Amino acid sequence: MARFTTVPGLFPPPRYSHAAVVEAGERLVFTAGAVPLDADGNLVGPGDVATQTRQVLANLATQLEAAGSGLDRVIASTVYVATTTEALSSAWEEVRASALSTGPHTSTLVGVTVLGYPGQLVEITATGVVRENPVDSAPHGAARREERGGF
Repeated sequence: MARFTTVPGLFPPPRYSHAAVVEAGERLVFTAGAVPLDADGNLVGPGDVATQTRQVLANLATQLEAAGSGLDRVIASTVYVATTTEALSSAWEEVRASALSTGPHTSTLVGVTVLGYPGQLVEITATGVVRENPVDSAPHGAARREERGGF
């Protein structure tokens, strides 16, 4: 598993670490950005950062589980929020209340001007450690969907 470090001499980060070291031999999963779409491709929570963040976290959990990992095994994440400073705080509070914050990991919160889908306000990417005996997931490309207007 990963070893997490909070570096002396730097400002202590709230609920995440400055660095993560993964031992050789660990299997990692790198996720594509989780977005606030339901299984039918509909935007969840138009205009509502907190609702979109909860949907993104649920989708991210599903992605990680399919690859044999989980929110509690994430070693690095990036949270993108397309909006104002107040919305950054709203998204971050949802992340902090989720299983993604179960243990220490490195994390970055970024304010951006636009994301890939119309009305999308939140996206999260993550790197997680795969369990020793992961559950098999669908073969690459087996669950492809028709593109719905994102990048």
